[in-house]
Amino acid sequence: MAKPSSKNGGAHENVSAAAALTVTIGVNGKRQTLTIAPWTTLLDALRDRLDLTGTKKGCDHGQCGACTVLLDGRRVVSCLTLAVMKDGAEVTTIEGLASNGTLHPLQQAFIDHDAFQCGYCTSGQICSAAGLIREGKAASADEIRELMSGNICRCGAYPNIVAAIEQAMAAMGRGS
Repeated sequence: MAKPSSKNGGAHENVSAAAALTVTIGVNGKRQTLTIAPWTTLLDALRDRLDLTGTKKGCDHGQCGACTVLLDGRRVVSCLTLAVMKDGAEVTTIEGLASNGTLHPLQQAFIDHDAFQCGYCTSGQICSAAGLIREGKAASADEIRELMSGNICRCGAYPNIVAAIEQAMAAMGRGS
């Protein structure tokens, strides 16, 4: 259920009723209707309005990938995506990847390969990897590294991240 705009410092504060817009977005398979300021990013809508805090705010400039989600199946940085522009779209966050209590193959592979240290980038890495697998363009570890280059891991867990993606691709029958 959407919360009223009340968080101090959020992108939706101090919006007159005339300026607010209503948007309906599918989030992890559930329709969500929000009344938000036109400048509210998808990231802020997810975190501040829907309490989906798995998606992280890293740089807030689209450079680190911590905020990556799937938008209609494609990976996007949610900090640069205006929520009002995605009316009717389907968003999948890290919270929506598991199914009926079973981890997504990427989530399990990240655990199996210890592909995280501090964990801050993990949700963005996993969502980006899910999009990468769906795109079907990565056929080697080098291609995985290149196509994941928009997601930064400050802890340097890159070899483990690549290994996890390779495992998930194999488990999903997608090569590498």
